Formats: sequence, structure tokens, C-alpha cells
Amino acid sequence: MLRWTITFIIIAIIAGVLGFGGIAGASAGIAKVLFFVFLVLFILSLIKKGA
Repeated sequence: MLRWTITFIIIAIIAGVLGFGGIAGASAGIAKVLFFVFLVLFILSLIKKGA
């Protein structure tokens, strides 16, 4: 999941540099959502291993 987040961030950066504002915004939004989902799943897995 972290790999997909990095992929969408790279797409957002490239699209932003090339001037595609809508694509850059959408990719950044998707990357942000995937990052928070990854973060929550990571924290839950740490809690589960500790218990």
C-alpha cells in the first residue's frame, strides 16, 4: 500500500510540473488517502502483535 502512495505522489509531482493541475490534485488526494489508510493499518498491526 505504501508503494501505491509513493506512485501517486510521483504522478502528482510530474503532473504538477507539466501543468496538469487537475491530475496533480487528484493524484495527491489519492496518495493522501492511501497514506492514512496505510498508517492506520500499520498501527493496528503493531497493536495486534503487542497483544
